[in-house]
Order: sequence, then structure tokens, then C-alpha cells
Amino acid sequence: MEYNKIIAVTGLPGLYELLSSKSDGAIVRSLDDKSTRFVSSRIHNFSHLESIEVYTVRDNVNLVDVLKAMEGSSEKLPDEKDVADLKTYFSKVYPDLDFERVYSSDLKKMVKWFAVLKNNQIEIKLSEPEPEPEDSVQPAPSATPAKSRAKAEAKAEPGTGKKAEAVKEEPRARKEAAEKTAPEKAAPAASARSKAKAAPVKEEPKTRKAAPAKAASDKAAPKKKTEEKGKASAPAKKAAPKKKK
Repeated sequence: MEYNKIIAVTGLPGLYELLSSKSDGAIVRSLDDKSTRFVSSRIHNFSHLESIEVYTVRDNVNLVDVLKAMEGSSEKLPDEKDVADLKTYFSKVYPDLDFERVYSSDLKKMVKWFAVLKNNQIEIKLSEPEPEPEDSVQPAPSATPAKSRAKAEAKAEPGTGKKAEAVKEEPRARKEAAEKTAPEKAAPAASARSKAKAAPVKEEPKTRKAAPAKAASDKAAPKKKTEEKGKASAPAKKAAPKKKK
């Protein structure tokens, strides 16, 4: 039987061992007569002994501290019905108790509970918190292992000029990856531009427009020849003879 399973139930004398809990109560076993019963949580309240604190003139202490002091004291347990004897006993065993806030009924309970625990050979100690499993918490992986390795290599080989290369290793890898992906992204744009350039330029209108010009020149050419022929065939006019005075 463990101390962390011992509870006190309001409205019921003595101490009980908590066997199981339910939504509407608990099944407990009495440490006095060893009887088992169901206690409704609608009528009674449950208090674990290891969660109970006692008022002192300083900070509050756990009930275990007072019970341990009683266990290590050579003083005889007082009469539960004698209030003066109770205060005298606790003033010797645990003088830091605040007797203005710790009533005689509380002193009486502590004496009864101590006797029950000793009769059932229950070790008076607080339960230790369960250690967390090591596998439950895992260290987060390093976000930039390349940088850490690069720094380690740079520290291991000072003066070799490898520090700058190691630090720039990751950006260079990123740059290369970007260059690889850049042609893929630029392919549609390049193909569009190539299509635009490859589109045939309609030069037929120019040739068609130029053709009439040539024809016009061809037509204009005979006129010049005929004019030249006319000039050539026309007899030269003789100069009029001067009249003699």
C-alpha cells in the first residue's frame, strides 16, 4: 500500500485507500476495518494526503513534513480529547505550526491519521514524479547542415582560403539549380519570340507596288527617245541673214 493512494473522505472517519475512480465517485477501502464501499462524489469530497498542506508561521508545508517530524520524535502521542495536551505536543514536535490558523480539530486529525498509517505500515513519503521517456523528446534537425559543416571545415583548415568557398557552397548550389530551372521557364518565352520572328513578312505588296513604278519608268522611257528622235530629225534652223545697211 502506497502513501499516494491514501485519501480522506469528508463526512467519514479515518483514512481510505483509493481502489478505483469513476465519473460519479470512487471505490475505497477503509484502513480501519478493511471494508470496501462505493462513495459518491455528489455527497462526499476526496482529499489525497500528499496534497494537504499545513499552516506555519512561515510558508505552508506539506502534511508529510509534519508526519515525518512526528515519526522522528520521541514524544508520546497525546490524548486526542485533551486540547492543551495536543498543543503542547505539537509545539515540541513542530514548533513552526501556526496555532491560530491550525485548529484543535486539525491537530486531532493529524494524530489519528499518524496512528492509522503506522498501524498499516505505510511508508510516509511523497511520490516521485515519473521521468519523461527519452524517446518522446527528439532534438530538432539542423536547418542548415551545409553551413555548419562548412564552418567546421573552415575552422579545421585556417589560412587555406577554403572558408569563403565553403560558405558560398550552398548559395552556389542554389544558383546552379536556379540556372537549370531558368531555361525551362524561359523556353515558352523564347519559343514565343521565335514564332514572332519566324512569322513571314509580307513583302508582296512592296513588290507589287514597285512593279508599277518600273512599268511607269518603262513607259516614260519611249517618250524620251521619241523626243530625242524628234530633236534629232528636226532640221537645224539657219540663222537669219543680217540685213545690209
